[in-house]
Amino acid sequence: MGCLEPSAARVHVGGLIKNCRQRVGMTQKELAKETHVSESLEGAYERGERIPSAGFLMDADRLTSAGGTLTSCVELLEQEPSRAQFQEWLLLEAEALSLGGYVTMVIPGLLQTPDYIRELHRSRVPALHEEEIDRLTQERLERQVVLLRKPAPVVSFVIEEAALHRPLGGNAVLKAVLLHAVATVRDLAHVTLQVMPTATPTHAGLSGSLELLYSPDGRDSVFLEGQDRSRLLTRPVEAVQHRERYGALRGEALSPSKSLELIQKVAGEL
Repeated sequence: MGCLEPSAARVHVGGLIKNCRQRVGMTQKELAKETHVSESLEGAYERGERIPSAGFLMDADRLTSAGGTLTSCVELLEQEPSRAQFQEWLLLEAEALSLGGYVTMVIPGLLQTPDYIRELHRSRVPALHEEEIDRLTQERLERQVVLLRKPAPVVSFVIEEAALHRPLGGNAVLKAVLLHAVATVRDLAHVTLQVMPTATPTHAGLSGSLELLYSPDGRDSVFLEGQDRSRLLTRPVEAVQHRERYGALRGEALSPSKSLELIQKVAGEL
């Protein structure tokens, strides 16, 4: 997976990172080491090909004695278009040490089957062309390779029980994706799936879905998907708050074993 097409904002911030680094006589390699990222990623930040995390900008500001110049760029980069933020998320996901997600409406993307993915995209309003549906389907299937990566990331999902009963594409498509999810979790010891019962009167996820990951640089990132605008959150305080929220969700959901039993039961009734 490559880099993003540089935007004006990212090129501007990348230039500031480079200028601040050079002003104190640091090489790319030295700044990368001190901020716990790879030299190639630090270079991509300077070229505007990746969106620097808030944690990186804060650390780089301190290390280069920038006096707040780089920290002030955090808010600017949070205004990047949703598509760019999603593409950055995909790049982070591909190398993450751990992945987690709370999903309210559908089966988690990394556990979906091709037919289920296509039906999901066919439900879009306004409607998508078949060529676009094919592209998006292939894009999502390519993401699923992360589950088979070596070394494997620690992966967990919490899903609302209602999603198990939504016959997207018909009962046959739903049954296939439920059985696929069960088989994947049983085959891959590093993947966990839990169900949040509909009968649960209140829990920590009522404000909506979220995805979160932990990167090799030791930083947390969160992706909040919305109908109008999706957001990539990398500020340390926000990331910790959402990780605590996800931890509470896992504690409130059915255990992994009881969750698989429920999913298997629902699939058997279709």
